[in-house]
Parts: sequence; C-alpha cells; structure tokens
Amino acid sequence: MQELLITIVKGLVENPEAVSVTVDEPDESGVVVYHLHVAEDDMGRVIGKQGRVAKAIRTVMKAGATRTGEKVRVDID
Repeated sequence: MQELLITIVKGLVENPEAVSVTVDEPDESGVVVYHLHVAEDDMGRVIGKQGRVAKAIRTVMKAGATRTGEKVRVDID
C-alpha cells in the first residue's frame, strides 16, 4: 500500500525526491495510518482545489486496502 501511495503522489508533484511516507502500526480498530510528506511547494498540487485531489488519493487507497482486507487512513502532513 505504501508503494501505491508513493507512486500516485510522485506523478503529481514537481519534486518527487521530497515525497516520503511513514506508516503507523494498526490502532485498536485495525486502521493503518499513512502519513504523506511532500515539499512545501507541492502541497497545493497534492491537496488540489477544494481538496479534490486529496479525496481522490484517499479513495484509491481505501479501494486498494479493501482488496487486501486492510483499513487505511491517509494524512497529508
């Protein structure tokens, strides 16, 4: 799942070397949190107008997690 998130985001940003993801251990309800870090200049590209791009990223991640039986949440830091 981490590779999927990195691949999606690297295609959106101008500085793909600055993209990093940290993963938290599953909490008591089984949700794995992915913390996405991008360069300050690329933050608008990842969030998008009215959060549409961020919502699309989260939707794709949830769909991928459903196929593997996981529960995920993506936080953009």
